[in-house]
Amino acid sequence: MKRVIMKEDEIRRALTRIAHQILENNKGVENLALVGIHTGGVYLAKRLKDIIEKIEGRPLLFGTLDINLYRDDWTRLRQQPVIKKTDIRFPIEDKVVVLVDDVIFTGRTIRAAMDAIMDFGRPQQIQVAVLIDRDHRELPIVANYVGLSVSTVREDKVDVFLKEKAGRDEVVILSNPP
Repeated sequence: MKRVIMKEDEIRRALTRIAHQILENNKGVENLALVGIHTGGVYLAKRLKDIIEKIEGRPLLFGTLDINLYRDDWTRLRQQPVIKKTDIRFPIEDKVVVLVDDVIFTGRTIRAAMDAIMDFGRPQQIQVAVLIDRDHRELPIVANYVGLSVSTVREDKVDVFLKEKAGRDEVVILSNPP
């Protein structure tokens, strides 16, 4: 069974709200950096960057992060991980780094991203922004900024389709019938 939980307008509104929350909580863009986690998080971070820069009228530090080699399960994967580009061209020392991803589930991706960020230095703080929070944490990790919290069963699949890759903006839950 397929259930659409967000459409284009809802995604846009959620990202606008998250952008305002980030600015409010951090009192602007001073010492702030957005880092998108490949792949969906990169597209969302870029959108957040554009919204924030439009609001503030100032540039915002932006980077991308591949966490594949930091995953705790990469040796168990059936195929070798596809390594994408990490691109962080600014010092993260004393920065507030907002990690951006599309879905937070077990917390393991965010943990891997935090490990990867620490290889670049010691940020003042790490915050997390996600479009979808679907619960079922295995680690004590929470998102600071959430577009939509949704109850799922563990076996459900949450797919985020974004124009940049899929040609449409939509979030769906795929559930297996009992």
